[in-house]
Amino acid sequence: MTTTVKSSADRSRTLRLAATLIGLSVALGACKTIDAPIVAAEPYPDDYRLRHPIAVTEANRSIVVFVGTGRGGMTAAQRADVMGMAQTWLREGTGGITIDTPTGTPNARAAHETLREIRAMIAAAGVPPRAVSVRQYRPTDPQHMAAIRLNYPKIAATAGPCGLWPEDIGPSFKNPSWFENRSYYNFGCAHQRNLAAMIDEPSDLAQPRAETPAYTMRRSVAFDKYRKGTSTTTLYPEADKAKLSDTGK
Repeated sequence: MTTTVKSSADRSRTLRLAATLIGLSVALGACKTIDAPIVAAEPYPDDYRLRHPIAVTEANRSIVVFVGTGRGGMTAAQRADVMGMAQTWLREGTGGITIDTPTGTPNARAAHETLREIRAMIAAAGVPPRAVSVRQYRPTDPQHMAAIRLNYPKIAATAGPCGLWPEDIGPSFKNPSWFENRSYYNFGCAHQRNLAAMIDEPSDLAQPRAETPAYTMRRSVAFDKYRKGTSTTTLYPEADKAKLSDTGK
């Protein structure tokens, strides 16, 4: 009877000891997890201009000319678009102009008549005929109106893509930039992309432009006034007419 009691007491003591050891190991494991070094994500430059550089590449410029079924020819706005594109091609085009015209559609005949007018306008703008090519296409979706598309390649500036979030931007132990007060990865991308879209001459990003000749006529007038001892300042006699008050005179 005494042996049985001792065995039960020993088992109870053993179970309590095991439970204590398990709890201690769990506590130590939790402490080790908190004190463990945080694995930082792949480092990226702090300067947003290095994270999202503006690149000079070749891109397409295109316009669309919608043609109705019962009308051949273009509207005044469409003529302005085509003429403006042809004149811009003379300055920035790096390849020929491609004209995609629909075929096998209800407005195919009207599009063919409009195509002749487009080619005549492009030639009148100074684009050589060998720089223009025509391709026919059949729309895949009959619900959409088939249109004439004009496009050509040009040198363009671009940045991005934007909207990439490789890590959490909120307070988190897994976000090293939160502890270091660094800017997040996507910061500055929209600014760089908008700046690239506003650049008129992408080559300005790589090198300065050559110096343009001076305006000789205006310079001669200023030098002549300087030799005579008169003021070279430009006078604007109409400037006072825009004033609403004579206070202070």
